[in-house]
Amino acid sequence: AEFGSRDLRNPENDLRRFRGRLAFAGVAVLVACGVLVARFVYLQVVQHDHFRTLAETNRIAIVPIAPSRGMITDRNGVVLAQSYSAYTLEIQPSRVRDLERTIDDLAAIVDIAPRDRKRFHKLLDESKNFESLPIRTKLTDEEVARFAANRYRFPGVEIKARLFRNYPFGALASHAIGYIGRINDRDLARIAAWEESADYKGTDTIGKVGIELAYERELHGTTGVEEVEVDAAGRAVRTLSRVPPIAGNNLRLSIDIALQAAAEAAFGDRRGALVAIEPATGDVLAFVSRPGYDPNLFVDGIDSASWQELNESPDKPLLNRPLRGAYPPGSTIKPFLALGALSSGKRTSAQAFADPGYFQLAGSTHRFRDDKKGGHGTVDMTKAIVVSCDTYFYLLANDTDIDDSWRFMSTLGFGKPTGIDIEGEVPGVLPSRAWKRQRFAGAQYREEHRKWYLGDSISAGIGQGYTAFTPVQLAHATAAIANDGIAFEPHLVQSIEDSRTRETRPVERHPPVSIPAKPEHLAVIRNALVQVTKEGTSAGAFKDARYTSGGKTGTAQVFSLKGEEYKAHKVDERLRDHAWYIAYAPADKPTIALAVLVENGGFGAQAAAPIARQVLDYTLLGLKRTEPAPSMAGPGPDAEDESD
Repeated sequence: AEFGSRDLRNPENDLRRFRGRLAFAGVAVLVACGVLVARFVYLQVVQHDHFRTLAETNRIAIVPIAPSRGMITDRNGVVLAQSYSAYTLEIQPSRVRDLERTIDDLAAIVDIAPRDRKRFHKLLDESKNFESLPIRTKLTDEEVARFAANRYRFPGVEIKARLFRNYPFGALASHAIGYIGRINDRDLARIAAWEESADYKGTDTIGKVGIELAYERELHGTTGVEEVEVDAAGRAVRTLSRVPPIAGNNLRLSIDIALQAAAEAAFGDRRGALVAIEPATGDVLAFVSRPGYDPNLFVDGIDSASWQELNESPDKPLLNRPLRGAYPPGSTIKPFLALGALSSGKRTSAQAFADPGYFQLAGSTHRFRDDKKGGHGTVDMTKAIVVSCDTYFYLLANDTDIDDSWRFMSTLGFGKPTGIDIEGEVPGVLPSRAWKRQRFAGAQYREEHRKWYLGDSISAGIGQGYTAFTPVQLAHATAAIANDGIAFEPHLVQSIEDSRTRETRPVERHPPVSIPAKPEHLAVIRNALVQVTKEGTSAGAFKDARYTSGGKTGTAQVFSLKGEEYKAHKVDERLRDHAWYIAYAPADKPTIALAVLVENGGFGAQAAAPIARQVLDYTLLGLKRTEPAPSMAGPGPDAEDESD
């Protein structure tokens, strides 16, 4: 029975089932083929452009080309800053498995100093991991060849040609020229504010201070673009297209680098500042801040030892003294206060007073001492400037409201930035009642701290107390006196040369302003300043000069003597008086006006005036000296009859 049931199977049913399965399989195959064909159509037709772009992206790299930074020259065309190309060994950390081992292996091929390692790790901390960072800069041809022969061993390491900045004169005029450094977050924010982020692709450095910062957008140039075909390892195979970069524009400064060198040499190892201006134009002829620094140290990224030395030095070489150093002006303020008194009618030039050697406020036992015990006898305005009589100016300050003095002095540029074309200028301090109330507005001060006292005015009358000016302010005001009361805004850049067309355009400047002083009053002050160099406090420094100049000495206290007599040899060197000298020459038609400050130099006649003499000798006579200006011999810092 079991055998019979097997024989009873229906072949038709089996065939029908087989055909059904076959049909289902055929449909499934057709559907699968249809889906596959549809996918092929979608990828190769519909999405053709998209995937072609992706393929091209993998094959083609867009490489930004940094532009060459513009050149900076002095007024005579002498190069002060320029760019050049050199080879750099760079590592892309994201493509390196063992960074330290890679650096050690590289050091066996190319000389890598500890300074290079420190700089690399500093950049690594500040940068994104995918950026290419230099481990060695300025490779020699031999080093390039050695690495090229071993390149296969170092994935993620390559040699690039980069642009570097060079300052041929080193520290000379460094505070005017400035330097470049690696772009940081603050710089990126500034670039974004300019809406020029795309133009800084491929650029690692930017101007940090001085002219390099102030004229960054002129000097930088326009970034170029290169399309490069690359292989699977990311190595360049060939260049497909190239849009060349446009070099930055060139700047011609007003500075005469030879005069700058003469001025800096005159200081020797003394700390201080000098600003020389052409009165008829506002051109800054020399801009000295001593000591200075070598801007070349910053180009590759300054090493920590050099930075620590510069940053922690008690001499403050990074301080831009002409721009950011605010010092009590001492007796250099006297000609300007005298001009204000003539303009307001508080004094006439012939009005004379007896000088007993001190001034005493009514109802007070305190005496404001004159610089000369026993006084200078009968003193008019001219004599007061020539012999630098303090008592005369104590009396003038007593008779002049401080706010009236503030109004006139502000027209000369004191108490506010002069507008010189580099950043960081401080306004100094030109005191007034409003200034004092604001200065002592804090809750820690009482009302008596905010009140203006007559004693404050007396101190301000000889350039002490709260008064503090910058060297550039004093040079600017001196130039205005020398130029018949017409004041030009000081500037360091004369013109800009377009790197493509070579056309030169002058830098836009504000129109000059006239100070509110009559010609006859200006003549009185200029005559007194000329007499200073002939028979006054700077006569010794300008003895036998083959030209006539005007000038004024100044000595400014660094700390209060509290009634004690000043004896320089008993005071720490950094607490000694600052020495000032302001000058212009030739007296009849001035071509140069200047202000000199020697920090803790003592008396202006002894320390600052000889430096001014050396600078004027070079400017007017071409006399070159390599030795520092000597301190003038005189009655000595402890003499009772010192007349500054």
